[in-house]
Amino acid sequence: MRGKAKKNRMPLMRIIGPNRRRTRSSLRQDSIKLAMGGQVPMSAGGGPFPNEAHRRAKAWLLLTEWTQSESLRKHALAVEACVVACGEAEAGRLGLTGDAREAMIQLYSATALLHDFDYERHPSREEHPFVGVRELERLGWPVEMRTAILGHAEYSGVPRVTHLDKALFACDELAGFLTACALVKPTKAIADVEVAGVRKKMKDKAFARGVNRADVIQGAAELGVELDAHIGFCIEAMRKRAGELGL
Repeated sequence: MRGKAKKNRMPLMRIIGPNRRRTRSSLRQDSIKLAMGGQVPMSAGGGPFPNEAHRRAKAWLLLTEWTQSESLRKHALAVEACVVACGEAEAGRLGLTGDAREAMIQLYSATALLHDFDYERHPSREEHPFVGVRELERLGWPVEMRTAILGHAEYSGVPRVTHLDKALFACDELAGFLTACALVKPTKAIADVEVAGVRKKMKDKAFARGVNRADVIQGAAELGVELDAHIGFCIEAMRKRAGELGL
């Protein structure tokens, strides 16, 4: 998002030391353990967050408690629009229906809403998103969410493995950039933003300087989709919620 600390990855070897070869899973667990202050995070009660259908509403309440800035709240909503669209597509690919599909969509929604919820209070690289993730652990939010939020900050050293991890990273910077592209239109409307125009703006280093273009490109690659297709997908997701986004 515009104005956020630059998310450069901290090499994992600096975190765990060069003692021995580790599996991808153990590297991930060590990184999460460090980021969580030495404790491997677990879901409250060892299971999913209670009241699955209300997870999104609870996430919004927590976001608005910690974040007063209207622009930061709208950024969270823009990222949510894109991440939920990714989740819906993935649920369809997996053949999920009913409660399983709803649980997945609620998880994607809440994760996107809360990915930056601590940023207004704790904007430094030393604190964001670590303070927020520790608060989410205290409140019993699931490990899948907390890990994805850690992974969206390159400097956390937490690798992105799951589809949720990759979707959040792929949508965060791009949602901010698409918002900026919409706001410079005479209409200030996402309906008037097109893929070709976005690609042109990406080449303009003076435009939306706070958006990391490399993260936008890398995010699409990690999801395994063409950049233009991902941009178009996110534009469409944001158009569906244009009123809510003020675009």
